[in-house]
Formats: sequence, structure tokens, C-alpha cells
Amino acid sequence: MDSAVHVESGPDHDDLHYLRELEAIKQLKARYCRLLDAKDWSEWRTVFTDDAVNDTSEVGGKKITGADEIVAFLEATLGKTSQPTVHHVHNPEIELTSATTATGVGAMQDVVRLKPGLNLLGYGHYFETYEKVDGTWYIKSLKLTRLRVDFFNPLISLRMPTWLNTIAARRAGR
Repeated sequence: MDSAVHVESGPDHDDLHYLRELEAIKQLKARYCRLLDAKDWSEWRTVFTDDAVNDTSEVGGKKITGADEIVAFLEATLGKTSQPTVHHVHNPEIELTSATTATGVGAMQDVVRLKPGLNLLGYGHYFETYEKVDGTWYIKSLKLTRLRVDFFNPLISLRMPTWLNTIAARRAGR
């Protein structure tokens, strides 16, 4: 059995170019997480196309169109220094669909401090599209799904079923 790893090339791409494009998209997503958690809103804005779409409607959130609107919403929602967040994305599955477009799915885990003594630990996936403009990759759309949500504080941890989290989020007007 051959132990060498073979990577299928995308349309009109040699293997090395294809791998470089994949790595650029992985770096983009890593920057997305780091800047979001650092609450560096002006730099975080630079990871999106101007017409980007952020869809959290399946998890009780909403669909937001436009990079400036996405940033403004997240800054208003999670922008307080008293609300630290941690976002990790793992196991990216990225496919180049053309020289300037790609799709991807990444497993995610996040920790969000909702208020003092109440934290959210979530697990799910980001489903994304990417666009390359003037040689740089950007996030064109992202959709968040959740497999599990746990609420916790230093004394107690409670698993919130996804269906109940969705109902609670809708009632809270998120």
C-alpha cells in the first residue's frame, strides 16, 4: 500500500497551488476566531466581503446581510470586555469550487460569557463560502449550526437541548 498522501487538484490548479489556497482559507478562519475573541472589530471586519451573510437563524439567532451590519451586531451583542469569548474551529473540509470561490465546513466549539456567573459552551459547525478578491480570500457567507449547548457557572453545569435553546433564543428576541 502506498503511504504517500495524494491531494486532488481543483479546477486548473496544480497540487502546490491548491494546497496554498487551502492554507490561505484556513488562516482566514483562524484570524476570524482570534479577532472576534480579541474584540478587534475594525480588523475583524477585514475578513468579510462587503456583502457577507451571517446566518444563525437555525440556533435561535438571525440572518444578517452586510459585513458592517455583522460587525455592528456582534459588537453590540458580545462587545463588552466583561463578556470574554473563545472560538475554536477544527477539522476544516474545504473545497475550491473555482479559482476565486470555495466552500467549507468546520467543526466548532465556543465559550461565551453571557453575564457574570452564566456561560455558554457550544459545539457545532460553521458552513461557509469564501471569495477571493484581488488575490485575498474573504468569508462570503457563514451559517452556524449547533449540536449541543451547555450552560455553566463555577458551581453548576446544565446541558441545554438544542430544541429548547432555539425556543428560548426566539422568545428572548435574538
